[in-house]
Amino acid sequence: MTVRVLVADDHAAVRSGIVLILDGHDDIEVVGQAEDGERAVAMARDLRPDVVLMDIRMPRLDGISATRALSGITDVLILTTFDLDEYVFGALRAGAAGFLLKNTDADGLVEAVRVVARGDGLISPAVTRRLIAAFRGAAPPRGPVPEVGGLTPREREVLACIGRGLSNAEIAVELDMAEATTKTHVSRLLNKLGLRSRVQAAILAQELSPDQP
Repeated sequence: MTVRVLVADDHAAVRSGIVLILDGHDDIEVVGQAEDGERAVAMARDLRPDVVLMDIRMPRLDGISATRALSGITDVLILTTFDLDEYVFGALRAGAAGFLLKNTDADGLVEAVRVVARGDGLISPAVTRRLIAAFRGAAPPRGPVPEVGGLTPREREVLACIGRGLSNAEIAVELDMAEATTKTHVSRLLNKLGLRSRVQAAILAQELSPDQP
């Protein structure tokens, strides 16, 4: 399956570099480029890419607002210069599927696009713990924790695995079920909990974990 990607960045040179890297792979197709957030939202709604690579600091509409506008339409992978800054926290609350630093090498960029396109979170278990700790310290107070009582026992198990940073494939192995079934459980639990992304589910799972303070 070919992964269709939209690249949104206000710097033409950055966009060109990303496109050059992605177009070198047969399983990835860049379907469009946007120079600002408003254009990114309009193009994503029209083209329906599998993944939008979204810069945060852009004119007309910033990447966080654009990500929020695209929630439920496509997966957004945020591009940022700084690790765990307030822009990243805002993007995660807006529903970004993950984030990628701009100094990531070409192989890392390509793999990140593939990971997000598969429906998996981008963040490894170790980084997930660091992200959650920083998110708690830097993010504004959250609203009420979503009610998990409506989840099935299997969905609760899947949520716990997401909190540990496991991919769909890893969850399928651990819980002894097909990867397609795992994806269905992830989608259903996100809908039941009113969450926009897998990253938000990971944060919630950590908050609900008895091992947390």
